[in-house]
Parts: sequence; C-alpha cells; structure tokens
Amino acid sequence: MIPETKTDAVARALRETFGVAKYDDVRMMTAGLSNALVFRISVAGCPYLLRVIVKTDAAVGPGSGDQTHHFSCMRMGAEAGIGPKVWYTSVEDGISITDFVEARPFPRATALALMPGTLRVLHALPPYPTARVVPYIDGMGKLVQRFQAAGIVPESEAAELFELFGRAMECYPRDDSERVSCHNDLRPENILFDGHRVWLVDWEAAFINDRYVDLVVVANFLVASDAEEEAFLHVYFGEAPGEYRRARFYLMCQLLHLFYAAFLMVLAAKGRSIDSIANAPEFREFHARLRAGELDLGEEAVKVECAKVHIKQALLEMRAPRFEDALRVVAAQRNLQALAGLALL
Repeated sequence: MIPETKTDAVARALRETFGVAKYDDVRMMTAGLSNALVFRISVAGCPYLLRVIVKTDAAVGPGSGDQTHHFSCMRMGAEAGIGPKVWYTSVEDGISITDFVEARPFPRATALALMPGTLRVLHALPPYPTARVVPYIDGMGKLVQRFQAAGIVPESEAAELFELFGRAMECYPRDDSERVSCHNDLRPENILFDGHRVWLVDWEAAFINDRYVDLVVVANFLVASDAEEEAFLHVYFGEAPGEYRRARFYLMCQLLHLFYAAFLMVLAAKGRSIDSIANAPEFREFHARLRAGELDLGEEAVKVECAKVHIKQALLEMRAPRFEDALRVVAAQRNLQALAGLALL
C-alpha cells in the first residue's frame, strides 16, 4: 500500500517517533487533490495520520515540492490548538505523522458557533516563519482575465459579469493591515470536528493573505442569512463588525465567486465551457451538499456545476443594491486613509 520507494523512510519515521519499525494496521484515507498519499495507521493501539509525499518535482503541483513551509505552518496550527498534534516531520523524506482525528458530524448550527473563534485563533498566529506573501487578489485577477478571454461564460451574461467584477477588483483595498496568517483552503474536508473541538488540517496552501479570504470561504458553507452573517462577523471580530467590515466582506464574496469559477474552469476543467447558468442550483443548497459530502469536486461535471453556481450567485449579488453600497463604503474608507497618509507627509 505504501510505495516501495518510501518504505524505508516510513520505517525510519516510526522508529524515531514510536521506537518501532512497523505499524499494527494501515488504511489508505484519500489521495486528495495533492500528490500526497494519506493513511490511517495504528501503533500500539493508537491511531495516527501518516502523510507521504510521493513526488518531489515542485512543477507538478501542490504537495510535490519542498515541504518546509507546509510543515512549519502545520506545527504552528498544532501549537495553537487548532491543528492535530504533530509527532514527526521530515522535509527530506516528505513524511509527516500527526494525531488522527475521528471526525464526527458537524451540524451547521454548531459550526456557525465554533468556526468564527477558530478563525480568530488562526489569524492571530504570528507570521509564518517561512513567511510567504502571495499577491493573491491580483494573481487570481489575472486568472479571471484568462477566464474571460477564453469565452467560457455565455455571451448573454459575460459583459455584465466582468464589468461588475472589474469594479469590485478596482475598489477592493490591498492594505497590509488585513494581511494575516491564513489557511487559504478551508473546504469542509479540511475542517474536522471531533464532537467537541474543531481541527484544521492540510496546511499546504497556508500563506500570509487577506483575512477576508478565509472568512468568506467558511461563510460560503455556513452562513444562510444576513442575520447569520452579522453574528458570524460579530463573533470573529469580538464586536459589531460595522459598516466598513460588512462592505469589505461583501466585496470579497464577489471576488471569490469569480476566482473559484475561473479556477474550476480554466485550471481544473480544461476544455469545458458553460452553456447556460439559468439551470444552476441554488448557492446555499449546492454548498450544503458539498459540505455533506454528497458531491465530489474531483468530478468534472461537479466542477462545471460549481462554477455555474458561483457565476449565478455573483450576478445575483452584484445586481443587488448592497453591491453599490459596499463599493461606496469601501471607496470612502480608502479615500479617508489616503488623506490621512497625505497629512503625515
């Protein structure tokens, strides 16, 4: 089950960690979206998660290159109590051993209560030691440009969609004050609930980023009303979010709708196109099914459907009065900050 090329490295990890050369039991969990193989192993009756990188060429994708940054972020999460305990890592061998979390059902109401606090702890982490600052918004904006140029979106929606998105991109601030240590991949499968606590796993995509990225990704799967959004942000910030934070959150929602659609169609579902978004499922219903594990984003058809869902939701939200209000509020705050900067000169 474990590749022959990695058996010696795994035996070395077991000896250094537990003083044994073999596990009692092993079961493959999932290959995931990276090049890692993930196993549930048992040693002396205790379960652990063994992660094995099988490729070392960074050009082939996430999880294939130097794991120094990944393992550093994973350890920081564990030390903060939001990631499973890390027992062993080897950058050279591409191997890690952590506690195995026996995941339980995570009811939406429970997740709404616990996730804002978990994100607050995550974003309070000091800058990652191998602090990798990625120009995420501008980088994803370039991907959306490729998406637009490919003509994947039906002509009946394309002009309006990309014009509104361009306005959100132009308005959204790039200030360093909101850049924190982020996870950046908080899909449901990377959030585990053991019946009492929340655990974040798979830290490969972690880097310094705008805090609203993590906030919106999690909210996409949980928040179902304006009242829930207000409560979600209130718990996260420890106070009423106020007009500016709500506006910035709303604009990030629009950016991520297009970022996800572009990623799914340009990089993941290459060669596919969208004939119509009229029959796309309702956004909350679709994300509830993703969260419940009823849909597999590894399937091409589900990727296309997910892109359609995000495009449809983006148009719905950017056509709403709240979009214009959010642009106005964020632009006004940026102008105030610019004037304050000039006053200091």
